[in-house]
Amino acid sequence: MDKRSTEGVGIFAQHYPRVAAIITSRDKDKTNAMTVAWHTPVSYDPPLFAIAIAPKRYSYQLISSSKEFAVNFMPAARAEEVAAVGGSGGGDMDKLRSFRLSSDRPAKTLVPILHAAYAAYECRLVEDRPCGDHRLLIGEIVAVHWQKNAFMEDGSPDLARINPLLYIGNEHYVSTEGCTIRTIERELCIGRLRA
Repeated sequence: MDKRSTEGVGIFAQHYPRVAAIITSRDKDKTNAMTVAWHTPVSYDPPLFAIAIAPKRYSYQLISSSKEFAVNFMPAARAEEVAAVGGSGGGDMDKLRSFRLSSDRPAKTLVPILHAAYAAYECRLVEDRPCGDHRLLIGEIVAVHWQKNAFMEDGSPDLARINPLLYIGNEHYVSTEGCTIRTIERELCIGRLRA
C-alpha cells in the first residue's frame, strides 16, 4: 500500500464518509435548513448530540437565539434536496419553501422535522463553544422521530429498507445501496487476534 504523509491536513477529507444530515432551526417566524456532515453523538445519559457550524451561518444565528435545533437524517433518494440546501444561503431565501421540504409537527420544540427524514432528533441547546473556525453546538435530545420500518428490532438501521445518504467530501455523495451487513462479535475477534 502506497501511503503518504504531510504536515498539516491538506484537503481534510480523510475522515469521510459521513452521514449527511439537514439541520433545521426556527426562531420566531424565521426558519432555516442547512446540510452538515460534521455531527456526532457525545453522551447517552443525558442523550447529547453535537453539530459543528461556522458562526457566520444563518442557522447559527437562529439556533443561538432560539436554543433549539433538529437533526434530520436523509435517505439517498433525497440527495438533490440535501445538496441544494447545502449550497444555498438561508438569509437569502426560505429553503423549506423554495425546495418544497415538507415538515412534520415537532413534539417538544418549535423546530421543523423534515417529513422525508428516516430519523430526526429534536434538540435543546445545552452548550455552545468555540472550536477553531466553527462553533460546537451540543444539544440534549428531547424527542426522536423515526420511520419504524427503517430500523431492525435492535434499533440498528435496516439498510435493506433505507439507503442513508453519505457525504464523502468535495460535493460528492454516495449511498449504501448494495452493501453487505456483517455482524462481527467483538469478543470472538479479541480472542482470535490475541492468539
